[in-house]
Amino acid sequence: MTVIEGAAAPSFTLESSAGKKVSLIDFKGKKVVLYFYPKDDTPGCTKEACNFRDSIADIKKTGAVMLGVSPDDVASHQKFIGKYNLPFDLLADTDHAVAEKYGVWKEKSMYGKKYMGIERTTFLIDADGRLARIFPKVKVDAHSDEVIEALSAM
Repeated sequence: MTVIEGAAAPSFTLESSAGKKVSLIDFKGKKVVLYFYPKDDTPGCTKEACNFRDSIADIKKTGAVMLGVSPDDVASHQKFIGKYNLPFDLLADTDHAVAEKYGVWKEKSMYGKKYMGIERTTFLIDADGRLARIFPKVKVDAHSDEVIEALSAM
């Protein structure tokens, strides 16, 4: 599936690291930073999560809610949050159905081996539930800064 800026954000309901069901509709009227990442507690994903953690006050100042999504299960998310003191929910997309809806479940390649996985992507969803901004193939360095800048402009 291909998603485009300006379109309605695909709906979802996933289990959160807090053990509750979280749906996109729960955040109607709020901006949402929805970031997809490949795997808990790996170097790039840890750096990205910690950058968002360190910027959470500025993200909240824009009125936005932060949510991370990966194919890891709730237990893995809880361990990751505890290890790095992450102040936002991580959602378990264990069957990668939501990643597929958002178009980020893609063929990847490492050392010549092809496999399916998450392409690191961040979506900014406006208060009306529309995709205001898409950051594909995210490079984790300074990504939180560009997210805050885009949120501030919304």
